[in-house]
Amino acid sequence: MAELSHRALRELIDGFGGCDAYFSEMISAGALLAGGPFEAWYIDGGPRPEKLVYQLVGADSQRIVRAAALLDRLECAGIDLNMGCSAPMIRKTGAGVAWMASIDRAGELAAQVRRAVKRRLSVKLRAGFQEDFDYLVRFCRRLEAEGVEFITLHPRTAGEKFRRSARWDYVGALRRELGIPVAGNGDIASAAELCRRAAGPCDAVMAGRAAARRPWIFAHARALETQGPAYPPRANFHAGQVNLEETGPRFLELLARHQPPEFHLSRARRFFSFFCDNLKWGNYLKNLLNREENLAGIERVWRGYFAEHGEEALLNF
Repeated sequence: MAELSHRALRELIDGFGGCDAYFSEMISAGALLAGGPFEAWYIDGGPRPEKLVYQLVGADSQRIVRAAALLDRLECAGIDLNMGCSAPMIRKTGAGVAWMASIDRAGELAAQVRRAVKRRLSVKLRAGFQEDFDYLVRFCRRLEAEGVEFITLHPRTAGEKFRRSARWDYVGALRRELGIPVAGNGDIASAAELCRRAAGPCDAVMAGRAAARRPWIFAHARALETQGPAYPPRANFHAGQVNLEETGPRFLELLARHQPPEFHLSRARRFFSFFCDNLKWGNYLKNLLNREENLAGIERVWRGYFAEHGEEALLNF
């Protein structure tokens, strides 16, 4: 969720009713310790710091331990070690999923971080480098033995892209092998799918890109769970509708307020690359938005789309 799970998106989601826990963007342990110029925005815990889990990424165990201890002093729900990012630029440095190459090395890191922090310690990982469930179990049992309290599994291997469906059977199977909670992540495209997976053999479900595409997904899922498809109006909903035209500018407003100017365009383009999927001519609109060089231009183009396609302003469930 690089360039996505920052405060502006979290606050947008929270405005629709929020979710149980938020994860920060990946925070580089090295950059945090070096006092990089943008780290203050990465560690901004708003709007609900008590629900925020800080996610750390890095290749140097000592830097990760020191960074975790620093974050542990802030108000938050926990510290998460990223052992699942398979982006080439992350993996080739020895960070992210590269940690899954060695059970001993990953276990030693978990043990050191556990000693350094008081808050809940979790790990997000992939299925491994190949389809080997036994290895995954041994890897996770070692993490559990070293004090990790929660695991989120994205059940694809390190080299698999999104074209390959996530192995959700791995999530339930891993949960049965461990004594700690296991969350599943992958292929959550709708509130109905989120509810379906949450009813399965896992302790939690993590939604990623779907939360940028539909920031109301958690509130919608909660409504489906408690009342069925026909639910009454609530905050930011009206008779089963979301106002798409107003949600876009709301995000831009939050982005301008909670992110530095250097991040505005990259974060806006990243958000709308998903949010435009709610529209009939979304791909065309994405291209227009990507040509703009400031937030005011993006809002102007966004408003212009609805001036021509006003029938799409309200999204019905």
